Amino acid sequence: MRRQINMLREFSLPLIGGIITALAWCNISPETYAHYNFAPLLGSLSLHFITNDLFMVLFFGIAAAEITQSCLPGGGLYPLRKAVNPLLATLGGIVGPVLVYLLLNDVFGGASLERGWGIPTATDIALAWLVARRVFGGRHPAIPFLLLLAVADDAIGLAIIAIFYPDPTVPTVPHWLVFTVCGMLVALLLRRYRVQNYWPYLLLGGGLSWAGLFKAHLHPALALVFIVPFLPHEPHEKMHFFEEDPQDSSPLALFEHEWKVIVDFGMFLFGLSNAGVMFTSIGTATWLVLAALVIGKTGGIFLMGWLGKKLGYPLPAHVGNRELLLVGLIAGIGLTVALFVAGEAFTEPHIQGAAKMGALFSAGCAVIAWLVGKVTRQNRMP
Repeated sequence: MRRQINMLREFSLPLIGGIITALAWCNISPETYAHYNFAPLLGSLSLHFITNDLFMVLFFGIAAAEITQSCLPGGGLYPLRKAVNPLLATLGGIVGPVLVYLLLNDVFGGASLERGWGIPTATDIALAWLVARRVFGGRHPAIPFLLLLAVADDAIGLAIIAIFYPDPTVPTVPHWLVFTVCGMLVALLLRRYRVQNYWPYLLLGGGLSWAGLFKAHLHPALALVFIVPFLPHEPHEKMHFFEEDPQDSSPLALFEHEWKVIVDFGMFLFGLSNAGVMFTSIGTATWLVLAALVIGKTGGIFLMGWLGKKLGYPLPAHVGNRELLLVGLIAGIGLTVALFVAGEAFTEPHIQGAAKMGALFSAGCAVIAWLVGKVTRQNRMP
C-alpha cells in the first residue's frame, strides 16, 4: 500500500486526475461545475475558497520549507557562489517569459491582457522533477540544477503574487498587514523560547499572518511563507530536494514530512477547482502564456546559464549546452503555480479561462523535452 501511495505522489497523479476531471466536467456540464465550485459547501465557504485560500496555505508552506532548507549550510543554495549559475538561470527564467509575454501582447493582445505577465514566471517543481528524471535519469547533475532553479523562481513567484496580484476589484488595505507582522513576531518569540512543536507556530503565527493578508486584500494562501522560516531546524542540511532525513526530527522537518502527503493528495482538489475551463475558452491569452513559457522560459534560462558560465560561474559536471536547453524546456512546465496566478490575474471568465488553458498546454513541454532528448541522444544516468 505504501509503495502504491508513493507512486501516486511521485507521478503527481492526484493533480493530473483533478485537472482531467475538471476539464471533462466543465465541458460536459459547465453549470453544475460552476455551482459545485462556487456554491457554499461548508457554511458560507465554497470549494474554490477552501481550496485556494485555505488548502493552498499548506502548499505554499511546504514550498517555503523547501526554500528554507535549501538556504541552510549543506543546502543547494548555500554557499552563494555554488548557487550563482542556477540563480542567474532563474533570473533568465523570470525575465525571459515576462519580456516575451509583454512583447507579444503589444503585437497581438492589448491592455486587457497586460496583467497576465506574471503567469509564466514560475515552474511546477514536482512535475519538472518527474520529467527531468525521465529525460536525464535519476542521478544526472542537471536534476539538482533544475530543482534549485525551480525552487528559486517559485520563491520569486510567491513575491510576485503577493505584490502584484491583489484583488483588482478590492483596494489593498496595507495597515492590516500589522497582523502579519505580529504573526512573525509570535513565531520569533516561540523560536526564541525553543518551542519544539510546530503547531503553535502554525496556529498562532500562521493564524495572525492569514488574517492580516486576508483583511489587507492580499492573497492569504501565502500566510505560512512568512512563518515557516522561523520553525526550528537542524543547523546543516544533509539531504537533497524531496529527500527526507530520518534522523531529522526538528519542527521544520516534521511539518514537511507530516503535511506533504496531505498536500500531494489534496492537489486533486486544486486541479478540480482551478482547471475547469471550456475548450472554447482558447484565445489570445492562451498563446501568450504558452509562448512565454516555452520560448521565454527556455531562452531566458539558456542565455543566462550560458552567460554565467562565461563569467566564471560554471555549470555542474556533465551539464553542457544541450542539457541546459533541456532544463529550460522542462522548466517551462508552469502548470500548478501558473494556474493559481491566472486565477488571480484576471477576473473576466473568458480571459481567465484562456490564460488557464495556456498554463495547461505548458504540460506539453514535457513531451517536447523528451523528444529533444531522444533526437539529441541525451545520455541518461540511472
